[in-house]
Amino acid sequence: MKRQTAAPERNIHAIVATGLLAYCRPGFEGECAQELARDASGFVRAERGSGFVELVRNGGAVGAEDPTWRELIFARQLLHVLGRAQAMSRSDRLASLLPIVEESGQRWCDAWVESPDSDAGRELAPLCRALNSALVTALKKKRAIDPASSLRLHVCLTAPDAAIVGCADVATSAPWPGGIPRLRFPRGAPSRSTLKLEEAFLVLLDNDERARWLKPGMTAVDLGAAPGGWTWQLAHRSIRTTAIDNGPMDVALMESGVVEHRRVDGFRYRPPRAVDWLVCDMVEQPRRIAELIARWLAEGLCRRAIFNLKLPMKKRYDEVQLCLSIVRDALGGAADLRAKQLFHDREEITVFAATRR
Repeated sequence: MKRQTAAPERNIHAIVATGLLAYCRPGFEGECAQELARDASGFVRAERGSGFVELVRNGGAVGAEDPTWRELIFARQLLHVLGRAQAMSRSDRLASLLPIVEESGQRWCDAWVESPDSDAGRELAPLCRALNSALVTALKKKRAIDPASSLRLHVCLTAPDAAIVGCADVATSAPWPGGIPRLRFPRGAPSRSTLKLEEAFLVLLDNDERARWLKPGMTAVDLGAAPGGWTWQLAHRSIRTTAIDNGPMDVALMESGVVEHRRVDGFRYRPPRAVDWLVCDMVEQPRRIAELIARWLAEGLCRRAIFNLKLPMKKRYDEVQLCLSIVRDALGGAADLRAKQLFHDREEITVFAATRR
């Protein structure tokens, strides 16, 4: 019997890409473009309100120096662009898409047809669902779907007759279509802000970290807690939480037995002993919040923190960089910092910070 040879390894570095495509919150294309513009190998193209930004290159193999989704603050998802389909026939869009896909010579673990999170993009959602089913069926017929592949195919519809075809490495890309984890508002939570912290745990921590760092019996402080949206996420995990706010807390939450309410100033409060978590969603100038979190970490009052920075109307990218540098400098270069503008954020970003030990 003829011995079969192993299939060639298929990974992102075998892809020839013409650039990068990042999904972002509409209205923050400028900040996302500033992040991508740090790559001097091409030029950035962005349209306000579109919900996506492109870094256009002359082509070439994907390099190890390319940023990943986790490294960018304002990108919900980051894709390598394979090509563009223009003036697609509305009766046969696959005729325009499949040649671009086949030219890559790759197999895919899955294929997602998406649209940007903009007003125009949301109108394309029904078309995305129908085209997604047709695309996956066509790829299976061509034996281009391989569950063992590390690559996922993406088609971003920018109009009914236009699309950007891209791909992502499953290990380094967002695991949700559009980069948006679809969360349900939990029954019993006192405010919708609870979804911010739930999403932060999903996006900023990996599976192992969630298992190790969110254990029952751990301790936390929630600054600016009322009415308790963020506290609810901690209490739901049986983490003993001190809620700091002069405002009232949700009655049912206080009856959980794991929450203590202290009516004191969040900027003045200090715990009697170090806690595992500090969380903070106070409405305050971002620099003041960064300085506050930096003090807690530098003084050893908490082991790790998740906090929101409410951004100004102008120079938002510059303000983010300044705030992150405040925390980083306070920890003497030993900071583990991760920041994202989450789907449930608005004019803000969410930051995880810890001291590397």
